[in-house]
Amino acid sequence: MLPTLEYIKQTRRRLGITQRTLADLTGVSTSMINQIECGRCKPSYETARRIFEKLDSLDQKHSLKAIDICSQTLIYVQKNESLHTAIIKMRSNFISQVPVFEGTHVIGLISEDGLARNMIEKEEKQLSKMQVSSMMEPPPPIIDGGMPAKTLIPLVRFAKCVLVSERGVVTGIITLSDTLKMVE
Repeated sequence: MLPTLEYIKQTRRRLGITQRTLADLTGVSTSMINQIECGRCKPSYETARRIFEKLDSLDQKHSLKAIDICSQTLIYVQKNESLHTAIIKMRSNFISQVPVFEGTHVIGLISEDGLARNMIEKEEKQLSKMQVSSMMEPPPPIIDGGMPAKTLIPLVRFAKCVLVSERGVVTGIITLSDTLKMVE
């Protein structure tokens, strides 16, 4: 199913292209683009589909990708480090979660929320001396750096954070505060 015809004008303007440019890119006359946008003419299904596909293609080229909004300074801990080390890293870097690695593989996550939950449930006085592996949560999702950033918001809200991978290597992290970069 195709979007409404109003989408053509809205998207063309948002992308900053002229009617002439859109016409040249789609093989449709400038006059036809103008008439479609003004509502004086309804294009054939094939013409509308060609215009929508070109606009979507241009939109994807210009939209932000995960790699564009991720924090590329990845702060992490190894599974055998102490919780004290993880907490110091979190506090000194003003972050609320840290991925847990075993060598070069992500195996879990330490988060403020998880630590608070464990403090209530375990009532141990020596929590900070415990190893990260004893308190870690499941690992966050790992996504490709080329993924469109706007599709990540629901995932980041659900998972606390998302790790960004380039060629199989984790290179960054996206948290809710990183998604605000899309507003700028």
